Amino acid sequence: MSEIESVLDFWFGACGADGALDPAKKRMWFGDGHKYDAEIRRQFGALRERAARGEVEHAWTATPRGRLALIVVLDQFSRHIHRGTAAAYEQDAEAQQLVVNGLGQHVDHELIPAQRAFFYMPLEHAEDLELQRLGVRCFDGLARAVAPDWRKDYESFLDYARRHEGIIERFGRFPHRNAALCRAPTPEEIEFLEQPGSSF
Repeated sequence: MSEIESVLDFWFGACGADGALDPAKKRMWFGDGHKYDAEIRRQFGALRERAARGEVEHAWTATPRGRLALIVVLDQFSRHIHRGTAAAYEQDAEAQQLVVNGLGQHVDHELIPAQRAFFYMPLEHAEDLELQRLGVRCFDGLARAVAPDWRKDYESFLDYARRHEGIIERFGRFPHRNAALCRAPTPEEIEFLEQPGSSF
């Protein structure tokens, strides 16, 4: 199995073309993600470092699946491998550019719904309001397009995108990253971080 397919198989498992999500992968994405940090570091840590150095971009971005795999490595695996540190966010700008460039080529429409959701995810992670708004539009279109049986899951993706957008509208950044990035919080951010769900 190629590295691209290894990444996609690990991250998406049995997600279906109709929008069905693999329950085990859904738990990994949204429930017990920290439990997978060591496994992702072991399996993909060296690949993530190569990707961060730009060593795979040219080859991987030649296909929609390759571009998606690179986005997953830079955006998702970085957060597992370097959880709680500045390095978790170091590749965000690169991942966001891969998304924007891919959208210009309509790459996302070559992917199944779950893959499209994670193709758009770097936009949700952006500390940039225009990218946030683009992400909300993408997630909204995805939720409308997916099969009715699975629409609730994709409306949840859209809800999270809107919540992220709201934080950037309010603060211009994600306050929960302040400690990792050595940023001094404002009094309003300190108050916000005391609220449940403020850190995703």
